[in-house]
Amino acid sequence: MASPELENLARIGKLKREAPSAPEFDGLLRSGEARLADAANPALAPESRFDLAYNAAHALALAALRRLGYRSENRYLVFQTLPHTLGLPPATWRVLAKCHEWRNRAEYEGVFDIDERLLSELVEAGQALLAAVKALQPPKPQL
Repeated sequence: MASPELENLARIGKLKREAPSAPEFDGLLRSGEARLADAANPALAPESRFDLAYNAAHALALAALRRLGYRSENRYLVFQTLPHTLGLPPATWRVLAKCHEWRNRAEYEGVFDIDERLLSELVEAGQALLAAVKALQPPKPQL
């Protein structure tokens, strides 16, 4: 069941309503899980680990949003809806919001100084997302 907050975001055009898809949910879950596992590999460069963990978190957060029949073209908003899609505390999406800022600085400004503590918090947030998404029932196929 959709929350009033998600419905309001759809009403004002921040989210789009779109029927959930079990194959999409499963694909996002697999992608998030694989990337999160790779992000834990200490042999990889911290920049690579950050990218992997960030994209894993986004895939998992998007899976939760899509499961409820919504889509967003805004990565930040996908993270911001986590209290309503997975019941995760605001502290989780705040870590992801901070990582979103770091990702944007790296992508658009070429500034990428890895903060090991933030990377660790990102991986922990990704693990919390993975556990929460795995606990969900996938969306029912549309008839």
